[in-house]
Amino acid sequence: MKQQKMPFSSHLEELRKRLIICFIAVGIGFVISYFFSREIFELLSRPLLKVMPQGEKMVFTALPEAFLTYLKIALVSGIILASPMIFYQLWMFITPGLYETEKRYVLPFVVFSTLFFVGGTLFGYLVVFPFGFKFFMGFASDYIRPLPSIREYLSLSLKLLMAFGIVFQLPLLILFLSRLGIVDAKMLRSKQKYAILLIFIAAAVLTPPDVASQLMMAGPLMVLYEIGIWVAKVFGKKKEGLVEESVQGKAVS
Repeated sequence: MKQQKMPFSSHLEELRKRLIICFIAVGIGFVISYFFSREIFELLSRPLLKVMPQGEKMVFTALPEAFLTYLKIALVSGIILASPMIFYQLWMFITPGLYETEKRYVLPFVVFSTLFFVGGTLFGYLVVFPFGFKFFMGFASDYIRPLPSIREYLSLSLKLLMAFGIVFQLPLLILFLSRLGIVDAKMLRSKQKYAILLIFIAAAVLTPPDVASQLMMAGPLMVLYEIGIWVAKVFGKKKEGLVEESVQGKAVS
């Protein structure tokens, strides 16, 4: 049984409350991460430094660039640290619109959302970074010397990490939609060719303009979509369940 509908002003108040909690969690994560921002940046830089010529280092071309870089690293690290709380607040915001039987998934949702997000960032760092940066550094020659700045590297690496963290949520998104009865395995299978097209478009937008990086994102996305189909088939809400809950909801109202 769903809760009674909340007025629009109550939804806005609830959203404000959830956002405030998320900002506080990110702020705490930011403060903690800032004390380790130098070590985090050194760890983040290793995939690039390994493929750079011996003795070469990254540079910064503006005086505050290094300081701002550490601030950005602390902010993104704070978001990652706060991701369990962010996912929990997201779930609590949409909970009033769910049936009682669906609300019990809050803990698995938070746990698996965090695991998939962290797993996506690790995949980007451990798999995509070494191949992608080696590809870019391959354009160096006797006449072209690479001098990557820490600002440009940070912007590229964080964009990739956040992109992989987000797209790895695909199976959970499909599971959530299938539990609500919005999608099912049969529909996902029938629309698979369109999904593959959208996957390659998303990979082209979210990754640098090279084929290698795009394939490294599109490949896992197609695997995740296939996993999502099987998840919807096994755990998705059955038609009978939809009819039964609809009848129960009408009877209660």
